[in-house]
Amino acid sequence: MRYKLIALDVDGTLLNDDHLLSSENKEAIAEVTRLGGQIVLCTGRSPQNSIPFMEEMGLTGYVLGHNGAATVRVEDREVLHQYGMDARGLDPYIDYCRKHNIHYDVNTAFDMYVDNVENLTKEANYMYEHFRIMPATLPAWEDFREPVVKFTVFTQSEILDEAEREWRTWTPEYNILRSGEFFVDLMHPESSKGNALKNLAVKLGIPQEEVLSIGNYFNDISMLTYAGMGVAMDNSPVEVKAAANAVTGSNNEHGVRDALVKYCLS
Repeated sequence: MRYKLIALDVDGTLLNDDHLLSSENKEAIAEVTRLGGQIVLCTGRSPQNSIPFMEEMGLTGYVLGHNGAATVRVEDREVLHQYGMDARGLDPYIDYCRKHNIHYDVNTAFDMYVDNVENLTKEANYMYEHFRIMPATLPAWEDFREPVVKFTVFTQSEILDEAEREWRTWTPEYNILRSGEFFVDLMHPESSKGNALKNLAVKLGIPQEEVLSIGNYFNDISMLTYAGMGVAMDNSPVEVKAAANAVTGSNNEHGVRDALVKYCLS
């Protein structure tokens, strides 16, 4: 096959709107793997709730979690690389969230923390149940034993728009990424899906032109532009489609299957 390393976003790309993996996508991935292609998930999710999809597909290899902030080997859950943040620099953002009643969580490679797990809103509880992960209460910074890799805020889109506009006027300490209509992520300045994918390709000895990536949102642009072939889903915003080399079907129409058939299996 022309493409040896295939990076797939998860939500809005690999999974349909019901967050399910279709048999059509699963079968195409199995065939790509049989022919020697290596599938990696490159997702805003934690490795903790993305590795199960690798296992469902019968795959080993790697997950590039937290928008590339943590690269984890599936077989033994070892963190091979992570972009640790200056966590104390998050204090002004946490103050802003508390003042404006915006939900947030703080993430290490495998663990997630919220302001007070006993006071989660119904919406936050539903979100965490939906994404199959449950947070703990945020400890003091000095009590962390693992690097903080991502700070995520979750609220209504118009409130999020205003917060994002405000934060972009502050001293640029972090990479600020819109990872969904209701989510903004703050990470290390060098942390991105594109950089994580590049680092993995170099580690595996795979040239850039033999990398294919498929995604659907703004946090996927860096990996779409790094890959030799970047494919946007039809359900992507126009800016994401413009950054890609090609557009495939939507996540509800097995667009990943269609892209793999066209670019890997034909």
